[in-house]
Amino acid sequence: MTVSLDELLQQIRACRVCEQALGFEPRPFVAASPTARLLIIGQAPGSRVHATGIGWQDASGDRLRDWLGIDNATFYDTARIAQMPTGFCYPGKGQGGDLPPRPECAPLWHKPLLARLPKVRLTLLVGLHAQKLYLPKRFAPNMTEAVRRWQEAPDGLFPLPHPAWRSRLWMANNPWFEADVLPRLRQQVQAVID
Repeated sequence: MTVSLDELLQQIRACRVCEQALGFEPRPFVAASPTARLLIIGQAPGSRVHATGIGWQDASGDRLRDWLGIDNATFYDTARIAQMPTGFCYPGKGQGGDLPPRPECAPLWHKPLLARLPKVRLTLLVGLHAQKLYLPKRFAPNMTEAVRRWQEAPDGLFPLPHPAWRSRLWMANNPWFEADVLPRLRQQVQAVID
């Protein structure tokens, strides 16, 4: 018997597969509806998302919304935009920031969730972890080249850098992103969600 999207979302939010590895209570994050036309696949929730249960509610989210050319109300409208991290739980802190996404999530939950999002027309691969999962193996040697080659990505996929505070330096070193990529990104996002 196939479960509905609502049932699957409940199962994801109740998942405790990584609890022992985390060492704290997991709080899986996902936001979706069967009518969503844009899917954002990021890395893993940060500590603020872990605390609030609201994705991209920080400076990175502000930067991402600016890149997309949309406001908060549109961004959080699950009827139009779904959010599915590479790892659904906050992975904890490491020496250089948050740890990488937990490896259990994507193999367990991505395929069944994608099967229940039939209207998605554009998927944003935000950061290297999402790009490694969904771009062909030899698509690009690194994240910068994946973003530079966005037009060569498989149909419906759009690679982006992670909009963390470090992205300001990355953007300064790669002015083509703001000049060439962001206008096309905004155009595609508007076409999909309107």
